[in-house]
Amino acid sequence: MHTLHRYRSLALLPLLVGAATIAACDKNGVQDITAPAQGAAVKFFNFGVGAPGVNFYANTQKVTAISSTSCQPPNDTTAVCRSTGTESTTGTAYGSAGSGGFYNVVQSGQITLAGKIAAATDNGLAVASVGATLSDGKYYSYFISGIYNATAKTVDAFVIEDAIPATIDPTQAYVRYVNAVSNSSSMTLYAKSTVTGTEVAVGGTVAYKAGGAFTAIPGGVYDLNGRDGTNATIVTRTGVSFVAGRVYTVTARGDQVSTVTANKPALDNTANR
Repeated sequence: MHTLHRYRSLALLPLLVGAATIAACDKNGVQDITAPAQGAAVKFFNFGVGAPGVNFYANTQKVTAISSTSCQPPNDTTAVCRSTGTESTTGTAYGSAGSGGFYNVVQSGQITLAGKIAAATDNGLAVASVGATLSDGKYYSYFISGIYNATAKTVDAFVIEDAIPATIDPTQAYVRYVNAVSNSSSMTLYAKSTVTGTEVAVGGTVAYKAGGAFTAIPGGVYDLNGRDGTNATIVTRTGVSFVAGRVYTVTARGDQVSTVTANKPALDNTANR
């Protein structure tokens, strides 16, 4: 069996909500629970329209993977299930977050983050990669973004820091907006309370491959609208719950000019804390 690495989901660090999921081993994404929680913490998202399912890497080390259902009873008595396990070839699909949306610990310093094809065909081919300098103890999000080029087998990617507020008001939720729609103009996210009807801007205007600051709004249920500089609505999502005392990232993904429903702009809401 391959040596375990320190690329793993954060089970105990303070910004993780929930239990740990699969993280990195060279072959099958086996979780390492023996090393101390040192390094940078990264969330991974596949928001590239038309992109294949991917596994995420930090340099050459696999950070996320998905276990195949073949290693469940009655098949889990087989040698492969008892030794290395079996990895699914689906990877993290478009519109999804790696490791179930949990943070993963990776080494700090200069590093290349990449999404590599999980399918048997072109397995391990990097379709999106970006270099970044990550600081020990800080939190980041890596986004595959834009529209997949099936001929070149490439898609955009970017990394932003998750600058969680140092002080959290327990009566407020904290929300930021990230723009992963490559053919959109800059957008502002607006949140309208379903109870009071009050609408507020969540931070300022956000360009493609950028994210706004975390903005405090009262905890509650909101209808969300992403609007461009002409106040035209580009993307919407209704009935989104923001719990007081929690921190969230709302990301616009999709193709603004697509007529395919699954590829049209949509809003993802993922908790950071």
